[in-house]
Amino acid sequence: MTMPHHETLPPFPETATALDLPGPCGPLQVVAQQAASTGRVAATAVICHPHPLQGGTMQNKVVTMLERSLRERGLDTVRFNFRGVGSSAGSYDGGNGEGDDLAAVAGWVRAVQPDHALWLAGFSFGSYVSIRNARRLAADALISVAPPVGRWPFDSIELPGCPWWVLQGEQDEVVDPAAVYAWIEQLPSPPTLVRLPDTGHFFHGKLLDLRRELQAAALPWPPPIDLGSTAANPSTP
Repeated sequence: MTMPHHETLPPFPETATALDLPGPCGPLQVVAQQAASTGRVAATAVICHPHPLQGGTMQNKVVTMLERSLRERGLDTVRFNFRGVGSSAGSYDGGNGEGDDLAAVAGWVRAVQPDHALWLAGFSFGSYVSIRNARRLAADALISVAPPVGRWPFDSIELPGCPWWVLQGEQDEVVDPAAVYAWIEQLPSPPTLVRLPDTGHFFHGKLLDLRRELQAAALPWPPPIDLGSTAANPSTP
């Protein structure tokens, strides 16, 4: 879809702000927030939520931990509801229209933050949508949490050409970890795989472990520009 003229788009907010952005089916419900000025880098992460028909929303606790972890790392962040979720217009479209929703949000980020690298991240179904669209959207980095291999057609995906991390719980009761590992092993340019022991699909009791691993994964990626002070790496407990 064509993004409206830059002057008609809301600017990227400094504090956590709910926005309605133009999407393929109508408004998309979005929450965006800048990282703290100290350590802020020229990159914005767009985060995709789990399956809309199984209760997935941008308020999912894994999604909110993704957002928090990356923002603490210095990235601006965007969460949004796919079509038919919350106040986002439209109805579920099996991953196809949801990819167009992601493209609309990414188009807004590129319009209002033209000097930022675009990172994509997703959990479960959201990781399928973001992986599937990473090359199309020329993503600069990709983080996939519990990609639902075996539940969606991953074999036909055009793989991303950017730095890519996959984080997978070893006791996932929804996504078969062995299927994820086997899929990664046969890829010509496999992502970096992070296995989380004793961790189920929803990261019950393991969200701080996820946060630690997410921030460790992000550390090797040098920020294109440091927009804050020289303290580019926020401390973690």
